Amino acid sequence: MINTEIKVTPQLAAEHGLTPNEYARIQKILGRDPNFTELGIFSVMWSEHCSYKSSRVHLKRLPTRGTHVVQGPGENAGVVDIGDGLVAVFKIESHNHPSFVEPFQGAATGVGGILRDIFTMGARPIAVLDSLRFGPITADASVARASEKDAGLKPGATKALPADGATREEIARNRNILDGVVRGIGFYGNCFGVPTVGGEVQFEQCYSNNPLVNALALGIARRDDLFFARARGVGNPVIYVGAKTGRDGIHGASLLASAEFSEESQQKRPNVQVGDPFMEKLLLEACLEAMRTGAVVAIQDMGAAGLTSSSSEMASRGGMGIEIELARVPQRESNMTPYEMMLSESQERMLLVAERGREREVFDVFHKWGLDAVEVGRVTDDGMLRLMNHGELAAEIPAHALAEEGPRYERPVAAPKPTAVTETALVKFLPSGQDLTENFRRLLASPAIASKYWITEQYDSMVRTNTRIGPGSGDAAVLRLKETKRALALATDGNGRWGFLAPRLGAMHAVAEAARNVACTGARPIAATNCLNFGNPEKPEVMWQFTEAIDGIAEACRVLETPITGGNVSFYNETLGKPIYPTPVLGVLGLLENADDALGSGFRNEGDVILLLDAGGVAGSVEEAQREFSSSEYAKTVQGVVAGTPPAIDLGAERRLIDCLVKLASEHAIASAHDVSDGGIAVTLAESCFASESLAAEVSLEPTAPGEPAEFALFGERGARAVVSAQADSVARISAIAAQWNVRAERIGAVTRGEFRIKYEGGLVIEGNASSFRGIWEKSLQRALESE
Repeated sequence: MINTEIKVTPQLAAEHGLTPNEYARIQKILGRDPNFTELGIFSVMWSEHCSYKSSRVHLKRLPTRGTHVVQGPGENAGVVDIGDGLVAVFKIESHNHPSFVEPFQGAATGVGGILRDIFTMGARPIAVLDSLRFGPITADASVARASEKDAGLKPGATKALPADGATREEIARNRNILDGVVRGIGFYGNCFGVPTVGGEVQFEQCYSNNPLVNALALGIARRDDLFFARARGVGNPVIYVGAKTGRDGIHGASLLASAEFSEESQQKRPNVQVGDPFMEKLLLEACLEAMRTGAVVAIQDMGAAGLTSSSSEMASRGGMGIEIELARVPQRESNMTPYEMMLSESQERMLLVAERGREREVFDVFHKWGLDAVEVGRVTDDGMLRLMNHGELAAEIPAHALAEEGPRYERPVAAPKPTAVTETALVKFLPSGQDLTENFRRLLASPAIASKYWITEQYDSMVRTNTRIGPGSGDAAVLRLKETKRALALATDGNGRWGFLAPRLGAMHAVAEAARNVACTGARPIAATNCLNFGNPEKPEVMWQFTEAIDGIAEACRVLETPITGGNVSFYNETLGKPIYPTPVLGVLGLLENADDALGSGFRNEGDVILLLDAGGVAGSVEEAQREFSSSEYAKTVQGVVAGTPPAIDLGAERRLIDCLVKLASEHAIASAHDVSDGGIAVTLAESCFASESLAAEVSLEPTAPGEPAEFALFGERGARAVVSAQADSVARISAIAAQWNVRAERIGAVTRGEFRIKYEGGLVIEGNASSFRGIWEKSLQRALESE
């Protein structure tokens, strides 16, 4: 008899995040009213976080097949073939809401969860990257922020946001969140023993009450040793392994990650899981060893929705049913109810199916590692998720209906009303001949551009000794593949400000920059994963942003041949009705045939020639330049303007530049490569110098179009460009290779020592000691965090 201790009502269903129509569907599926446990189970599995009910119809437009793809979306992680019988397993996911409520544990368990997604596939994790967004951490008045008058500014509008400093309270909170998140990521990765090798960090006002914490993990497996979460074999035992179940994380997926933040959000600390990386390390080793016995049939980690998602999804994917006796579930708290056990998101737990008769092999492995391993159920042939508690029926739900037949919404989509663009909303270019050194200093000191060493020094980037290029040394991380000559490169990128101004174009740039960063190491981009961070999908303008971004990603991935192998959608990133910028983050994976060919971003030798590789077109009119430049980091930092549109993108040019860079690296024709992005060519040149303690640059630039302002030429962020360095006797070969791909290779200067100088149209516009510039760039973030 089904337990009905708590009477389920439509009001109770609403409190669980279920609409009246969704509740009616549940009644129809069951043929009766759900009991309290069943209501909780449906609420988490049909939540936005778990069911993707607002996004699935649009995600189908993404390209998911390609030459290297072994497993695309639908499993715990994507899988691509990398040769020699090996596969790379990788995925990015968000832990945004938990990281606002409890920054340290929210970020730590985000890393733990994505690592489990990797090793549940049978792969050993070899690297973690992150993509982070925070509110302002300084009181600099140049921080662009909407005033009360413009608080209702529509996403996608092209009006400027006036400069306005963040309040002391906001700054203090943002610093606290940043500190907690960074410590949480470092804690989990360092203790687990996986290097954190790269990522990106941005700061915008819209993230003040809704930080973004996206974590990516990469693992390696033999193709023949992959495992999938598909239950099979009637009568096969279902085994619970890992940590004991507690009450932490209950409703983390359904009510914390699938709703906007309100003033009560800080009261949701009990909904944030608590992680134990040492336990997860044991779980990793035990799972991989158990898989090698051949006794494991299927395996799934208990992430969002815990035991509910792992059991129902394994049953549904395998076309089977699963029956579980909850009284056998290892528990660390007394008197837990079926509802609590099924909804708990306690960390470091897995559910697996073993071959009947070989249970002892599995038990012996986990007991050897000091972990719980308990047979809690069996595979059935009736397609039902059946839960017993001390022999009494606690819940009975069709597994496929629960896991795959949740609501699917084609929510209303409406573009924001266009806003008139006035000249006063855009940047004002300085007269020609102006000295830009001080503005350059301000740009180097801005949190978005400044060195992230304060963050990356808290991460162990070298553990396991695979890291060929780590944080700060290249445009992408590079990891050697042991026992082969190959290496993998990986980068994450996104630009929320550009996503706000033009969602489709901003998303295309996110793909292109991540791919370009990978190519700057010499690796060829082969696949991608994405984390799509947006506001409330029930608002038509947010869904317009989302659909535009999907189309932009799809187009860029098709041209650059980087199919999407999986990822995550994070909606409801709003606080008190104010959404974040639409922020699609792309993680792009590249393959390097020879690890010894890997390129860093820093200049290496005094006297080397500096060249600008440019596959794109020339600049347009001054008016077009003004509109484009108004979206740049320089415009925001120096003039407090966020307006205009991102630079136009030529995906064909991006592809040609990528091909050119890969060829130049394989031919050993260049010594370094660094793409032109945030801060323009001036910042690119400076960062290439900063990789060394003593190198500088002497550069001379010319306009690409008549009347092109110096600020646009130096700080514009048009894509399809990279700065490379090489020995002088290699210039002819570089030019010949570049010409094969219709890429201009312009000699613009030389690597020097001491003074950093940039001339424009023959006049000196930036000049200063390189070590002085380096000091500003290197220490600004730490000084900002330590200031009152």
